[in-house]
Amino acid sequence: MINKNISIIGVPSDYGQRRRGVDMGPSAMRYAGVIERLEALGYDVRDEGDIQVKKDNLVIEQNNKLLNLNDIVKISTELGKYVEHVVTADRFPLILGGDHSIAIGTLSGLTKQYKNLGVIWYNAHADLNTPETTPSGNIHGMPLAISLGLGDDRLTQIRGFAPKIKPENIIIIGARSVDPGEKELIRKLGIKVYSMHEIDRLGMTRVMEESIAYLKARQVDGVHLSLDLNALDPLYTPGVGTPVPGGITYRESHLAMEMLDEAKIITSAEFVEVNPILDEKNKTADTAVALMGSLFGEKLI
Repeated sequence: MINKNISIIGVPSDYGQRRRGVDMGPSAMRYAGVIERLEALGYDVRDEGDIQVKKDNLVIEQNNKLLNLNDIVKISTELGKYVEHVVTADRFPLILGGDHSIAIGTLSGLTKQYKNLGVIWYNAHADLNTPETTPSGNIHGMPLAISLGLGDDRLTQIRGFAPKIKPENIIIIGARSVDPGEKELIRKLGIKVYSMHEIDRLGMTRVMEESIAYLKARQVDGVHLSLDLNALDPLYTPGVGTPVPGGITYRESHLAMEMLDEAKIITSAEFVEVNPILDEKNKTADTAVALMGSLFGEKLI
C-alpha cells in the first residue's frame, strides 16, 4: 500500500437486506475515530462525505425476487462514479458501509481503472447468490455474483459493462455459511475459498501467505479488500445483521491485515455491515477501525 492519500466515502445504505440500522455504519466508524487513526499514521485523509441515499419503504420486485432493486441500482451507479473519480485522482478509496450490496458500486468504479483486479472477500458468506438461487431476495447476498456478470442485467450492467471481475482473481476468506447455489457456482467457476476449516487447519499465517502469492501469480494490477465484519466471530463483532458463530478471531484478523500491509498489494478497501442498533457500545465499529489501523500499517512497537 504505497498511496498515502486516502479518500473516505460513506455509503449509508441498508437497502440490500431487511434489518434496519446498518445505514448508520459509516457514522459509527467515523465516531470510532477512523480519520484520526489514519492521520496519526501519516496519511493525508480526505473525508468525501456520504453518497446520497433516499429513504423509502422497502419494496420487493416480486417477478425478480430482488429487494429494493431500483434504489440499489441508483446507489451503485453513483458510488461507482465517485470511486472512479477518487482512483483517477490518484487517491486510495476507503469505503464505509452500509450493507454489502454497496460492493456492486465499488467494483464498478474500480474496474474502470483496473483491468485485472484481484479481490479479497473477507466474509462469512460467499455473496454469490443470483435471483434464481437466493433464499431471501436480499441483494447484499449477491454482489460477488453480480460483479461476475451473473444476475439481473440492471445490476450486472451498471456503468455499462460486465463482468467487472474474473472468478480466478477472487479469494474468499472466512466462509462458513454458504448456500447450495453458491457452492455449485464456486465449484463451477473454480473460485478459491478459505473456509473456517482451512483457517483452523492451516492457520491464518499460511492462508494469507498463500492468498498473497496466488494474487501475485495472477499478475493482478490492483487488489480490493472487501471486509464484512461478520467474517469475525460475533464475540468480537456483535453489531452485524447476519452473525454466524465460529468465525475468525480478533487477533487472526489483525494478523491478516498486518500481512496485507506488509505485502503492499491492497489498492482499495471497504468495510461493511456495521449495525450500531445491534452493537454493544460501538464495539463492532471500534473493531472495524482497529483493523483499518493494521491494514494501513499500525504497529504495536
